[in-house]
Amino acid sequence: MKLPLPPLPTALQPKPKAPGENHKTKPIDQVKEGAISAADWVDERTSLTGAARWVMFRKVPRGTNWFYTLGSASMFAFLSQAVTGVFLAMYYDPSVTHAYESARYITNDVFLGEFVRGMHKWGSTVMVVLVFLHMARTFFFGAYKYPRELNWLVGVVLLILTMTMSFTGYLLPFDQRSYWATIVGVNINGTGPLVGPFLSDFLRGGAEFGSTTLSRFYAIHMLLVPGGIAAMLGAHLYLVAKLGTTAPPWIKPHHSESAVFEEKV
Repeated sequence: MKLPLPPLPTALQPKPKAPGENHKTKPIDQVKEGAISAADWVDERTSLTGAARWVMFRKVPRGTNWFYTLGSASMFAFLSQAVTGVFLAMYYDPSVTHAYESARYITNDVFLGEFVRGMHKWGSTVMVVLVFLHMARTFFFGAYKYPRELNWLVGVVLLILTMTMSFTGYLLPFDQRSYWATIVGVNINGTGPLVGPFLSDFLRGGAEFGSTTLSRFYAIHMLLVPGGIAAMLGAHLYLVAKLGTTAPPWIKPHHSESAVFEEKV
């Protein structure tokens, strides 16, 4: 015995046509109606519109200008690095014997490989510059003060993670320049007080540079740091949506007539 099919949800059922309405519906209208019905069906079960409205529809202070787009630009640069990094990881081999050859293969033989690698290479520089500019804007605009101190600390962690990702990615082509530059950078880290020598040993994976060093840098660059940036970025965006943004320091607040009257009294 064949069981009947379960009924469609109300949101997915076609809407009844009004009397006299033309029964011939254009395909584009059917697609739009289906997309709206599907979105309504998902929203009825997840209530995502409430969270989206809380994030997107909020008060913006007077004097907001292009300086306030540096944070969004930094996030876009990180997303670009993540996407291009995934495509590069499909061909990259993190071994001392094949790392350089795989990088050469990506550049010279893979379809659009030089373009994607160039986006990733120059995108890292762009991301570092944007993060520094965003931190400078936050500092000079006084956006680190109460009640946004925690968001400032999260931003400092994001800056450190960005520099770490840039440093660990520099070794991955494993050519002469990246090899010796990384040795210099690790040795500089080793001069730090207390944790410096332990940090150098951790980055090298031992006393000498070798295959463990390259695989460790690759794991930090591809897994550890991007995961930390994604988590801190979520916390950063939550605090921005919750606390709002500050007006530029040259914008003076408006006083209502009642407030002025109370001050005079």
